[in-house]
Amino acid sequence: MFARIVVLVSGAAILVVETLATRLVAPYVGLTLESTTAVIGVALAGIAAGAALGGRWADEFDPRRVVTGALLVGGLGVLAVRPLVRLLGPGLGPGATAAVLLVAASTLVPVAALAMVTPAVTRSRLSGVDGSGTLVGQLSAAGTVGSLLGTFATGFVLVALLPVTAILLVTAAACLLLALCTAAARTRAALGGGTLAAVLLGAALIAIPGRCDVDTVYYCARVETDPDRASGRVLVLDDLRHSAVDLADPTRLQFAYTRRMADAVDTAFPPGRPLSAVHLGGGGFTMPRWLAATRPGSASTVLEVDRGVVELGRRELAVDAIPALDVRVGDARTALAAVPADAADLVVGDAFGARSVPWHLATAEFAADVRRVLRPDGIYVLNVIDYDPRRLLAAETATLAARFPHVLLMIRPDQLAQGGGGNAVLVASDRPLDLSALNARAAARGEPDSVLDEAATRRLGGAAAELTDDRAPVEQLLG
Repeated sequence: MFARIVVLVSGAAILVVETLATRLVAPYVGLTLESTTAVIGVALAGIAAGAALGGRWADEFDPRRVVTGALLVGGLGVLAVRPLVRLLGPGLGPGATAAVLLVAASTLVPVAALAMVTPAVTRSRLSGVDGSGTLVGQLSAAGTVGSLLGTFATGFVLVALLPVTAILLVTAAACLLLALCTAAARTRAALGGGTLAAVLLGAALIAIPGRCDVDTVYYCARVETDPDRASGRVLVLDDLRHSAVDLADPTRLQFAYTRRMADAVDTAFPPGRPLSAVHLGGGGFTMPRWLAATRPGSASTVLEVDRGVVELGRRELAVDAIPALDVRVGDARTALAAVPADAADLVVGDAFGARSVPWHLATAEFAADVRRVLRPDGIYVLNVIDYDPRRLLAAETATLAARFPHVLLMIRPDQLAQGGGGNAVLVASDRPLDLSALNARAAARGEPDSVLDEAATRRLGGAAAELTDDRAPVEQLLG
């Protein structure tokens, strides 16, 4: 029984580290398909290397000592994961290569060490050929059950209840305690050095600063005060400035893309008319706040996948003070499907990032559901962040143009120049917008010639392939 417990805990610890690794590296390399692939690939490499090495060493040395050493190194390695990420991450930056390097440097050693446990325990329990198949099967099953427990417990329970630091401390403590339990009497005296290392690494885990005020389910999040305005606040998710709000003046929009969205709304609807809006992504709740202030009586439904972002907004961004606000925590794709048809004058898409795009919110099928929710005179405004050669922007333009009869793009000329890029706003609707009025608004706020007409917008989409649920390689398209 004890052997199976050891194998189960080591298997669980591996998957705890793997599940948390994506969250840990996201502030530095982004939360993308590439970073997720890096985590899975490095974990599999570590498991393969550890299994081979553990089996070999268990044949050459006392298997019990191999188990003890593997648990000790694995536990210490778990404590070192986050400090290593925080020390190495700022120097690597985004990208696939950086993701692999950062994940490998921080997690490969503990994963490989913990993967050594199962073959070493198996070797220690084998006393002959008879019954060996049953033993191997039982221990393999225990390791798999541990992996399942580590995955489900971390993803569904622990992340929601505990900070990442606490999860790593508990996981490391379990491994180190088992190392002590499996050690022979003469070996335990030699574990003093391991105890000192555990204390030092535990202190580093807690003390080395990161970029977060809070670890949410998906982000390393913090709120910064605008140095130029005491009432200004900026929400930073991972290492990107996501939203800006002015607590004293909700009509003030700091980011250019939010001002473009506001221009589209004010061009499409009469001044002061209350609107019913659905917001895909909450962030700092900038647009719901602006709508409530500029169009009293407006009602906003916000679909935000990350409860931690909502709670941070409630604590530091006065989200609960926004009138007629309905916040629904959940994935925007499934949550929008529950919204009745013809329920909204406005749908605001602000869930795309500069490094990661929720692909299932970029497809033609999702655009069709947005159109279902909109009233006949409604509009869909979508923030897209892309850079030269702007393949994602072209693909998303083509996708919306295939589902809406009228689509135009709001982007400055310099952003369309070679090497340019940044935030662009697509406006899609079943009715045309007043292009001259929209251009006049853009010029008045300092962005002349920044509205492409429908023909120019469709030319930008060009021959780009429409994004669908079957094919939406958004990370590969990002410039």
